[in-house]
Amino acid sequence: MLEGAAMTTGGTADGNSRAAEVNIFALELERWRDVRGFSRAALAERMGYDRSYVSKILSGGENPSEAFARHAEEALRAGGALTTAFSDYHRSRRGTPPRPPAPATTPEGPTLGNLVVDHDDATLRYDNGIYTLTQRRRLINHSAAPIARYLVRISVDRFPGDPERSNQLYSHDPLTWDEIDLHAWHGQDRTTPMDWTTHHDRDAFKEVWLLFAGQHGHFPLYPGEACWIEYEYTVRDEHWGNWFQRAIRLPTRTVSVRLDFPQDLSAAVWGLHTSMTAEAMPFPTAITRDTTGGRHVFSWSCQDPPLHARYRLEWDFPGGPPVPETPPPPSEVMASLGIVQHTDPALRRVARRFDLPAEADDARRVIAALDAATERVAKAHTFGKGMGIAAPQIGIDRAAAIIRPPEGDTITLFNPTIIESAGETDEQYEGCLSFFDVRGQVPRHHLIHVEHMTIDGDTKITVFERGIARLVAHEIDHLHGHLYTDRMRPGTTPIPVEQYRGTGSTWKY
Repeated sequence: MLEGAAMTTGGTADGNSRAAEVNIFALELERWRDVRGFSRAALAERMGYDRSYVSKILSGGENPSEAFARHAEEALRAGGALTTAFSDYHRSRRGTPPRPPAPATTPEGPTLGNLVVDHDDATLRYDNGIYTLTQRRRLINHSAAPIARYLVRISVDRFPGDPERSNQLYSHDPLTWDEIDLHAWHGQDRTTPMDWTTHHDRDAFKEVWLLFAGQHGHFPLYPGEACWIEYEYTVRDEHWGNWFQRAIRLPTRTVSVRLDFPQDLSAAVWGLHTSMTAEAMPFPTAITRDTTGGRHVFSWSCQDPPLHARYRLEWDFPGGPPVPETPPPPSEVMASLGIVQHTDPALRRVARRFDLPAEADDARRVIAALDAATERVAKAHTFGKGMGIAAPQIGIDRAAAIIRPPEGDTITLFNPTIIESAGETDEQYEGCLSFFDVRGQVPRHHLIHVEHMTIDGDTKITVFERGIARLVAHEIDHLHGHLYTDRMRPGTTPIPVEQYRGTGSTWKY
């Protein structure tokens, strides 16, 4: 590893100088071999060189050639880092001092905090409308205490510079945990899975704590120790946008990025560097491109990025995937799925009761229609709190409703009435498929007793609690001609869905 790797040799001053010359390149080559996870044999095979020759260069016993450096750069896709290291090495042989080494990897460094990122490497691959991000970091603990977790942020913006359009997109179609499918590992070769917990859950970004723990127990990063962590997630191109940004939040020695696109998209890539005090500028080092296996791979890296710097890669696919149109308002989406909207006077009428069991066949047909409607709606929106729908909302004037809780079986209600409300009362936001552009805070009891009928004509009383009670009460209101706005406190009004931050989350009690 890099720290503590300064070579010591005997002999003349000239011999020591030559050893130092080799180290400039050899140490950087060893770093990138470690970043990519190649053995010496695998690196030699990838470069087309003899394994013993590669080992000699890595150990400082052989001088690298320019051709060797170029092949190493191509094999490891180091974004120019290896060719720069070779240039420094070559300059030192001619008597020109090389660039000063990075400050970096010792506790005495003046810029170090408790945690140092020795290498931050990201690979973003695009295939068939899906972006897959693989992020690897080598962390060093320079604190006096073990580190047990690491914060990761996943943020997307399909329309940067147009917040209104982005808010509309993500409120209608939020980023979900199922879409992300996040996985994380500890160790050089994904040897140990890491657990994670949610820190923030929003429509367009997520934050999680990666835990130095998993099914095999706890493995904290102790003072003086270093380790690799890796995490991976996916995002649809409807959510991602044609850009990728690295923000430097911890002292970092090396940042590297690879963008891996199908060749037939003819991607054009460029980079901008910004900071908290400076305007956007071109990258300080060039982005390289390699064509292999029907793909264009763009690589870039830099050394010693300043804290709070942001490195943003952007791209374009000429004639490639089209930019999606601005999504329609949620209410239009629901109307297109057959949901009756609140302006229809039918929602203000009391629904006609079933005569059960005489009308059992009619009741079954209504439930089948409600099931079909919930399937359509569930494909258009994520319902973390569960969902419900009443027959009048699909144009059927009968007293039937179904509720799909976040977990458990679907609840079917015929001729339901709330006969008792009890327990505490709280206010939580509710949404309604019949006016889905807004959300409103509604006070409801934690406990309700509901009298309803089975399809066989039996009368039952069922007790519902908390979140399920709220869902059931909402649908029973529909069957009696009420909307949730009728239940809101005087003087309060619903908020636009763009301001609501609870999409995809569960009820909170």
